[in-house]
Amino acid sequence: MRNYKLAIVATTALVGSLFATGAFAQSTGTAEVEEVVITGTSGPKNLEGAIVAETAAKSKSTLTDEFIQTQVAGQTVLQTLNILPSVNFTSNDAYGGSGGDVTIRGFDSQRISLNVDGIQLNDTGNYAIYSNQQLDPELISRVSTNLGTTDVDSPTASATGGTINYVTRRPATEFGGILQPSIGDDGYGRIFGLIDTGEIGPWGTRAFFAASYTKYDKFRGPGELEKKQFNGGIYQPLGDNGDFVSVTGHWNENRNNFFRRINIDNFNNGIIDPEYNDKCYLVGSGAGRQDDGSSTAVVPGDATTSPSACSNYYGLNINPSNTGNIRGQSRFSLGESFTLTVDPTFQYVMANGGGSTTINEYDARLAGSFYDSTNSTTRVANGVDLNGDGDILDRIRLYSPSNTNTRRYSVTSSLIWEINDTNRLRVAYTYDYGRHRQTGEYSKLSASGDPRDVFSGKDGYGTPVRTKDGEIFQKRDRFSIAILNQIALQYVGRFFDDALTVDVGVRAPFFKRELNNYCYQQDTFNAYCGNLTPAEADIATDGSTPNPAPGAPVAFERKYDKVLPNLGVTYRFLEGHSVYFNYSENLSAPRTDDLYDRIPADPEPETSKQYDLGYRYSAGPVILSASGFISDFDNYIIRAITNINGEDLATSINVGKVERWGIDGQIGWEVVENLNLYASYAFVHSEFKDDVPGTSVGSTIRTAGKQLPEVPERQFAARAQYKIAGFTIGLQTKWVDERFTNAINDERVPSYQVWDADVRYDLPWFNDKGAYLQLNVTNLLDEEYIADISTDIVGNRTGNLGAPKTVQLTLRAPF
Repeated sequence: MRNYKLAIVATTALVGSLFATGAFAQSTGTAEVEEVVITGTSGPKNLEGAIVAETAAKSKSTLTDEFIQTQVAGQTVLQTLNILPSVNFTSNDAYGGSGGDVTIRGFDSQRISLNVDGIQLNDTGNYAIYSNQQLDPELISRVSTNLGTTDVDSPTASATGGTINYVTRRPATEFGGILQPSIGDDGYGRIFGLIDTGEIGPWGTRAFFAASYTKYDKFRGPGELEKKQFNGGIYQPLGDNGDFVSVTGHWNENRNNFFRRINIDNFNNGIIDPEYNDKCYLVGSGAGRQDDGSSTAVVPGDATTSPSACSNYYGLNINPSNTGNIRGQSRFSLGESFTLTVDPTFQYVMANGGGSTTINEYDARLAGSFYDSTNSTTRVANGVDLNGDGDILDRIRLYSPSNTNTRRYSVTSSLIWEINDTNRLRVAYTYDYGRHRQTGEYSKLSASGDPRDVFSGKDGYGTPVRTKDGEIFQKRDRFSIAILNQIALQYVGRFFDDALTVDVGVRAPFFKRELNNYCYQQDTFNAYCGNLTPAEADIATDGSTPNPAPGAPVAFERKYDKVLPNLGVTYRFLEGHSVYFNYSENLSAPRTDDLYDRIPADPEPETSKQYDLGYRYSAGPVILSASGFISDFDNYIIRAITNINGEDLATSINVGKVERWGIDGQIGWEVVENLNLYASYAFVHSEFKDDVPGTSVGSTIRTAGKQLPEVPERQFAARAQYKIAGFTIGLQTKWVDERFTNAINDERVPSYQVWDADVRYDLPWFNDKGAYLQLNVTNLLDEEYIADISTDIVGNRTGNLGAPKTVQLTLRAPF
């Protein structure tokens, strides 16, 4: 019997004869509207979860939990997407704990919207995606990518390059659970547990609770990665017509040591740069001057303990994060023709990227109002004794991370009117309010050079250093509010006996940033925070007034509004055959860090126009889709020299057009029963259309005609899966073309190909609920390659070394 599975897990009842809800769309409203038509064996289906027969009038690819569970246990869901066309994720280790980077059709992660259950997970300030903070893969029912476009109700002010949407499983109707331990190379250990309550009480309420703990060593250099995650949800059906209310909660804690990036020129010449040092020697207290920045004070016979090497100490190169969210979803029938969906959410983030700085105890910022720049004696008499040796003559190394703390409240809602069996109208509204706090508290290190608290005294996490005035000593102090009000309208209709589907929508985001900088800004990344002005402190090395003068503390607003239409048309011209066309416009408002500067910047928002023309085939044992696309991108934002109020400044500006075009597609084929083949291919051409201003006045960087950095022009993925005698055997590969590291294309990393294998053996003797033992081997042939790249406009860059061959063994024990 051939294994064609319906690509539907219905959460609500079939409404009329036209629309069935797809439980795995971005929001409850989109789930209610997106078309899923059941037409027997030629209709929506998937082949072992690796490919789904899509019907939406846009380029879209989906994976289900069947495929997700064949991959490495605990790995980020973004790694799973690597098999899809035009998606390239570069993981920094085999288990996903150290993060990575994703591109879709040449758009980087800050121009892609990542969502779970209708929540946008991108950072509110810089739109970054943190792949190591995502939901445990055992809890993900389905993940979809929109290639180059958004859903009409996408709650985003950043997505010019598409969306990634994944959805949490619903609680099961019967009591049960899973205990799933895993072990692997590099001391890897993970335990995952899940309990479903089943239906309880008189109204059929059901809930689940899940937790996981992961810990392992870096595959290269000293340090380890640790992760704790807790999830839970409750689901309450309301009657028997598909109405419901659900609340899901998530909490994640990461405590990670970074991998040290390597020089790409060296890598191309066969040289692998050393990893971080495993020791940090601090001078300690005593009479006279102690200098934690000196390169001369070392432990005899140990060249790794120079205090100047502490900046490369693994214990200070860390990425701690505490993240959580509460996600509500609901559906209410209002009579026979109207449906209301409401999805409220709350998110919390506390995170930083580690780091240390050496500070003189008589630093003007520490002295504050006691500092007297005119008196050479008081310059060194009114600081803070950081090491407790009775003087303020010393230069002390302090922990100095850049903390980001976010509290975000949002709601996405839709009112849907089923006009008749072939016409549906939706009005959607989104409100998204993010409070974004960026601080840089200094705190003391332990004797071994480790932070006493990873969050460095932020909001009660440890104890910050205080100035002589009693203020918190810090390197930045910003408070931003990001507010999105968005309305959307969508019409979906079907004509000519369901042969033609038209999806017309318009999205109108009204986005505002309220920005407050409480420090004197020297440039985008450096600020002077103290109880006196930089001029009063004479921070210039020659004792004169700083030149150029830092920007004074400032409060300002930026607003970005645009009407964004989209049109999708699907024509089913034969049984199993269809073509589609999609046009969409998208916007990405400038990031917080693009706006804070010595003189606040004001670049126009980035915008894109996306054109897609595609073909789909779904009949018998084959699912196929292919598309050609063009993406016109305007107002690409970079750092460059520009003239503001008669002064030449390095600031964030728009540099013109970027063009992308290409083809991508995927095919799944059940060759014979229990043997499935899958392949995807993408060709993406990207090109800067203009030169950009250089880093000195009047200079120009020749970028016109060059390709975007980090974007492979070609990529290919394939998978074969075979079942026999209780075994499921999978073999997959991903080939990635060479990638440039900068916009002038004078440095590149070579192409690479990685093979992965997975073998699962069913354990029916354990129980009949799906117990198995699974072996995963990543990078089977031990390919040496560059994964994530640190890109820029010019210059030699660095990258992360891809993980070597890694073995993991997982036991899944349901009950």
